[in-house]
Amino acid sequence: MHRFKAYRTFEQDKVVSSRFVEMTEEELDPGDVIVKTKYSTINYKDALSYNGAGRIMRKFPTVGGIDMAGTVEASADPRFKRGDKVIVHAYDFGVAHDGGYAEYVRVPGDWIVRRPEHMTAFDAMTLGTAGFTAAQAIMLMEYNGLKPENGPVAVTGATGGVGSVAIEILAKLGYHVVAITGKEEESGYLRGLGAKEIRLRQSIDLANIRPLDKATWAGVVDNLGGDLLAWLLSTMKIGGTVASVGLAASPKLNTTVMPFILRGVQLLGVDSANCPMELRQAIWNKLAVAWRPDRVHDQVRTIDFEDLPTHFDAYIKGLVRGRTVVRIGADTHP
Repeated sequence: MHRFKAYRTFEQDKVVSSRFVEMTEEELDPGDVIVKTKYSTINYKDALSYNGAGRIMRKFPTVGGIDMAGTVEASADPRFKRGDKVIVHAYDFGVAHDGGYAEYVRVPGDWIVRRPEHMTAFDAMTLGTAGFTAAQAIMLMEYNGLKPENGPVAVTGATGGVGSVAIEILAKLGYHVVAITGKEEESGYLRGLGAKEIRLRQSIDLANIRPLDKATWAGVVDNLGGDLLAWLLSTMKIGGTVASVGLAASPKLNTTVMPFILRGVQLLGVDSANCPMELRQAIWNKLAVAWRPDRVHDQVRTIDFEDLPTHFDAYIKGLVRGRTVVRIGADTHP
């Protein structure tokens, strides 16, 4: 029986912990397709789940890792065959179904994205769920009327995975991007991605948020939630679009209806887990070429699978910038 390495999360006496284990394919959660993993990533959600800090896992034990890229090893689904190059992320993957922190995964065929022709497995995981979410947010905002000529676009959580990719894609599309960050020392990094301005989070008075303030932003990609999102809503231009993609600061939102009924502001929820497959494939296809974030790609960190547990705490403490790729298989970049 073939055994392989996996990083699995357990709960015992209400204490959540994760460790490396050996598994067989038969021990993985059910699915039609077995995929050999080449690369995975670390997302903020992964960091919150490994020790239960964010109550992310809905089933124990579960192999962690909410995304992966690799090649099909075996398939009972006629849509896929051995050797197909694929990406798996979203749905219950790595949350209530064994995820990408394993040398093999087994998933339903309906969860599988075909990797675009011009995208390697490594390329796919320099983006991962974070990069996909950034692209989904921008696509949703443009669908709802955002254009470069409408005015500046703010990106919060700017040095993180979603923020970094969002800044580069928006800059590539011709937007005037303002990066909002608490890390003044990362200004050079953010300008290198394409940000035209840097706004320090500590310069914003969040203790005195007015229902409506000076109309400043045509668009916002917000990773934080909480009071900063409330302030951003109060400073939107007429018809502005706000994409809510995260809750790194707080899941709470204390605001009024005034930005919505007096300025027509649109607050858009970005749900990458349940994005329809047709749209999901279209977003990955766009990320492969037209929206490929080369600058983020060139600054990615690559770690070995065995070093994975030592990197989570830095994400929780907000000490990481950009993307981290986890080398699961022995392959280089095919």
